[in-house]
This record gives sequence, structure tokens and C-alpha cells, in this order.
Amino acid sequence: MILLVEDEKPIMNVLSSIIAEEFPNYTLHQATDGEMALKMIQENPYKLVICDIKMPKYDGIQVLESTMKHKPELPFIMVSGHGDIDLAVSAIKMGAFDYIPKPPDLNRLLLSVNNALSRENLIQENKELKNENKTLKKILKKEHQMIGVSKPIVHIKNMIEKVAKTEARVLVTGQNGSGKELVAHSIHQLSDRNGEPLVEVNCAAIPSELIESELFGHTKGSFTGAHKDKKGKFEQANGGTLFLDEIGDMSLSAQAKVLRALQEGKISRVGDDKEIAIDVRVIAATNKNLKEEISQGNFREDLYHRLAVILLEVPPLRERKEDIPLLIEYFCDKISVEQNMLRKKFHPDAIVELQNHPFTGNIRELRNIVERLMILGGEEISKKDVVCFVKV
Repeated sequence: MILLVEDEKPIMNVLSSIIAEEFPNYTLHQATDGEMALKMIQENPYKLVICDIKMPKYDGIQVLESTMKHKPELPFIMVSGHGDIDLAVSAIKMGAFDYIPKPPDLNRLLLSVNNALSRENLIQENKELKNENKTLKKILKKEHQMIGVSKPIVHIKNMIEKVAKTEARVLVTGQNGSGKELVAHSIHQLSDRNGEPLVEVNCAAIPSELIESELFGHTKGSFTGAHKDKKGKFEQANGGTLFLDEIGDMSLSAQAKVLRALQEGKISRVGDDKEIAIDVRVIAATNKNLKEEISQGNFREDLYHRLAVILLEVPPLRERKEDIPLLIEYFCDKISVEQNMLRKKFHPDAIVELQNHPFTGNIRELRNIVERLMILGGEEISKKDVVCFVKV
């Protein structure tokens, strides 16, 4: 919307006609005195004000001065037939975008209007970008925080705070998708090693014949495909933290080398006898019962005792249902930014319905469900949407 403030009717008609024709996407409002203009500016989100200076009740300078106190970003183009350079200087100092003498040069006026509207659009885009950045910073700040107020999560948070500042090794257990990786990140961030890298290894995703090379590195020519020397994850994490995820899937031969590294603080690359000193804090995680794996001969008991100085068991989502509303809020913020989509609100009945869901996939499943509902659900996610789009 554009507001045109002019007390001379012939000039008002001419300017209105030209501006409406050149800027058809903007609604044009008219005010015939300063008092009317101030009231309309208070009530409407104008993108531009074109204002005469000499008017009854309040003059244009008074309108400009009053508006700048409350809406300093609103561009004003001042128009006056008196050609007073002092007025022009005063208007610009007060925040006016431009000053055009009467009779106005229409080409100059239209150029000034176009520039003012372009600036206003840029200001709006910058505001939206800043708001988006604030949301993103808020999300990133929470990225590796345990979200929740339930008793099990409060216990985990307290344990993390106690353990983080020590050098004790930690074994994190829990079901798939429950947040074991999040625990490892939280411990690292709160530790004195947080300025050094946190290096992650998914032991289940690496073939058994490559796990030793991945962990300890290799020398050129030590095996087929070893075209150059390579640092392993232990070396990459030197000074920081090494997170061995799904360690229950590690081969016995690799377990033996990890045990030696933990005992001696040294590793050797595959194909090289040279020992390399390492300073690494190890956090391990598994969804398996390692004591059962030990009894079945799949996991070394001595390695278990090296890793399990501190045991942290992450609860499944079904045991912390009161955290689901907070997790939904977090995932809504995160997904709206990632997918560049409008954030949707969940009706209380929809949240209750989700709290009754079994969540065998835990938090990972909840995240997927929230994303699905934001894409497929209505403007407000209802209980009906949950029933329709969430399969048990």
C-alpha cells in the first residue's frame, strides 16, 4: 500500500492516476491533511508515503517527524512547491527518502517511488532472513541438546554433566533411534576436549575387512587399493573424542586392536609396525546386550570392562511420552527451515494421539512422522491427520 498525502485536489488526481498506472500491484490510499495522514499511517502497513509539506492541521515535516519515532523504516518522499532548500535538508535529516519540488518532474518522481519501494522490499527480505537465521540459530543451539523434561531424560542430563568433565570412557546403550549419538555429542560438547574434533565411526556400516584400516589407518601398498598412506579415525580424533557407534558389530580382531589402543595409548597403521601415540577419549554405543554377546563369544569381556567405566542407558521414547510435545515443536522448527516450508501447528488432540503411538523406531520415527504430517496434513495438524497418515 502507498499513501499519497496532498491537500490540492488537482495535484492529488494527477499523481494518483500516474502512480496507480505505473505501480498496479500496490493499493493507493489518499489523505488530504496531516492529521488524517498520521491516523492512516498508524492503522495501515504502508510501504511508502508521498507527502506534501505545506498542509492544514499538521504539515508534512510534522507528519514525517512523528512517523519516524514509531516507524523509522517507512520511506517518505516529500513534495513541496516552495523550493525551500532548508526544508529539504531538514526532511532528509529527519529520515525522508527523497525531496521533490513542485511542480514535480514525473520521471524523477516515478524513479524515486521505484527506488523507495525496492529499498522497502530489501528491508523486508532482510528482516525475514534475520528471523530465519534466528530460528536456525535456535535450532542449531539445540542440535546436540537432550530435549525433554521427563524423569528419565533429566537423569540422563544429570549423568552427562557429571561425566563430561572427566576423562572416563562411556558406554551408551539403548534402542535404535533413541538418541545414543546425541548423548555422545552432548558429552563431547561439555568436556574439556570440545575444541578438538569429535570423530564418529559406525562400526555396523563398515565391512569387517576394512574396519581395521578405518580405525587405525594404513600405509601405501599394505593391501589392494591402498594407493597412499591414510590416517585412521584414532589419529583423526587425537586430542578429541572418538565415538564408536554400534560397537557390538565390530569384528573380534578389530576388538583386540581397540583394546590394545586403549591399554597402551598407541596404535599402528595396517602394514606398518611403527607405533603412534594417541590421546583420545572413547565413547562407545550399542543397541545390543553386550553381556549376552560376551557369553556367546561375540564380544571380548576385557574390552567391555575397558569401555564400560560409565554406563548410560538411553530410555525408549515410549518411556518418556511427556517429552513428545517438546520434540514435536523442535522438529517442526527444524523441518520448516530444512524444507523451506511453512511451520504448522499441531492440535492438542493430535499430540495426544501421537503420545499413544508405540514408537518402535523411537525419536527417529517421531521425526519422520512429524515431517510426513507437515507435508501431507492440513494447515493445522489434526487427530484425523495422525490417524490417516501414521501407520502402526
